[in-house]
Amino acid sequence: MEVRGFELDHKSAIPYHVQLEKYLRALIKLKEYASGESLLPKEESMAKRFGVSRNTVRQAIDKLVQDGLVERKRGVGSKVVAQNISTRLDQWISFTKEMRDKGIDVVEYAVEIDFVKPDKDTARALNLGTDTEVCCLKRVRGAEDAKYLFSISYFHPRIGLTGSENFYQPLYEMLEKECHIVVTVSKEKLKAIAAPAVIAHALDIKKGDPVLKRERVVLDRGDRPVEYNLVYYATDYFSYDIDIKREL
Repeated sequence: MEVRGFELDHKSAIPYHVQLEKYLRALIKLKEYASGESLLPKEESMAKRFGVSRNTVRQAIDKLVQDGLVERKRGVGSKVVAQNISTRLDQWISFTKEMRDKGIDVVEYAVEIDFVKPDKDTARALNLGTDTEVCCLKRVRGAEDAKYLFSISYFHPRIGLTGSENFYQPLYEMLEKECHIVVTVSKEKLKAIAAPAVIAHALDIKKGDPVLKRERVVLDRGDRPVEYNLVYYATDYFSYDIDIKREL
């Protein structure tokens, strides 16, 4: 939808408040509003611009409030609610699928593939020597309005990656289709850290800002290491949920 030049279709059978709702859903995706720093246009000004009553505008905004996309502050105005992506520790699904399930289109801000000699931690995780080259995949991923994560993956050379594979598709689907590798286990560690300069630059945040670091080793059906993965999440947009049951 063209947001800037939007006009109501007064000949359409679609109610005005529904047309305005569609307009507002497109409007809040614009960078100036998506961050939540700028207030949405006032009800009075939108009513005047589109030639409708304030009640019609209010109906459209109410629907976005009900959906948790917009919040109202009396005497101040309406603004976009910062979206925090919550994921569960007991579920293992691809980032792409997780975002799609939440109605968010994934944006690949950067994809870099190289072959490098692993450091000691990577070599230990993949059960290799430090003189064996491995395929390294770096990705910066997020939504249209923000970068959510910076991911670094190192793959065991046993897989046979050449670097020409399609890394824009869900990773584990690609490994299964192109390399006939089925992963079954992910051993993970989580901790909060202060973002070093490289991570801060990748995520467009300040050096020292808090990020969530996830370290994991992914194994195949034979319990052999396939991937050593480090992911740094921008905490403004991402959180993990944990359910803990007490034994009685």
